[in-house]
Amino acid sequence: MKSRKVCSSRFRKLDFMRYFKAAVLAVTVMVFAGFSSLSAALAKTPINAVATVGMVADAVRAVGGDNVTVEALMGTGIDPHSYRQTRSDVVKLGRADAIFANGLFLEAQMEDLLLKLQERKPVFFIGEAIDPAKLEGSTAYTGRYDPHVWMSPTLWQGAIDGVTEAFVSMDPENEQEYRSNAKAYLAQVQELAKYGDKILQTVPQEHRVLVTAHDAFTYLGRDFNLEVVGIQGISTNSEAGLQRIEALVDLLVDRKVTAVFVESSVSERNVRALVEGAAAKGHKVEVGGELFSDAMGQSNTYEGTYIGMIDHNMTTITRALGGEAPAQGMQGKLGAGH
Repeated sequence: MKSRKVCSSRFRKLDFMRYFKAAVLAVTVMVFAGFSSLSAALAKTPINAVATVGMVADAVRAVGGDNVTVEALMGTGIDPHSYRQTRSDVVKLGRADAIFANGLFLEAQMEDLLLKLQERKPVFFIGEAIDPAKLEGSTAYTGRYDPHVWMSPTLWQGAIDGVTEAFVSMDPENEQEYRSNAKAYLAQVQELAKYGDKILQTVPQEHRVLVTAHDAFTYLGRDFNLEVVGIQGISTNSEAGLQRIEALVDLLVDRKVTAVFVESSVSERNVRALVEGAAAKGHKVEVGGELFSDAMGQSNTYEGTYIGMIDHNMTTITRALGGEAPAQGMQGKLGAGH
């Protein structure tokens, strides 16, 4: 009986060791499974992207989809030509996984900083992805191009392609998703171009003169056969002198221009001076509306998207210059606040 007790005790020890090893194995599997889940979660963390202006942020958000979080440094009414980064901007740029700018010297005061950041993290100048042969020269800076490329829905498609390739280079595993998102976004931009062509061609020939606060609409004018006259040059840093104002007043009177336009990110002072100058010569000119030039509309509104911004501009210009366009624009959303 004693030997049976010893034998029984030995079996109990063996059973204990067997159960112990099984428990250790189970815990090990659970731990590795936990690490695996954590790694997967970390791998799915969205890319933290910072964009300079709203138009760029809109493209980045559309192409990146769920794989990206986007913040724009400059909101509605902000002039990117003269904007200087704040301390909080520098912190945001430093923490970003990727930075997207228009480039082409739009962000003139930030360019040195962006180039320095490019030495240690991805910084993409998406306007520079567009074929230079399709760009207009700058009247403000020798050897540079007009940076307002978003004003042409056709031209802007090249910048969207630049965003797509940027994401693919950073995150090749999600290439198909990025390309699918880009395809859907490009389809909207192409519809916008068709809408612009349809409505702007209804503007009578004698009224096809677009006078704005600064020379930001050259590409739109080129696309839709409008003569564009900016009171200031391509950069808002260039001031319009008295002689310039007087010359433009004469143009309004001689060409019988009946509408001029203010811009959301530029002072109205010079435009009002034109209206008053024309009135002094017996010619009535009205402010045809406010256009979005270097910044989109308020966030969380239709005009606060790229599509809504350009829809608003094209619709406002068409109606003010005597053409035919629906008051609520291409999608019936203008002025709806969403």
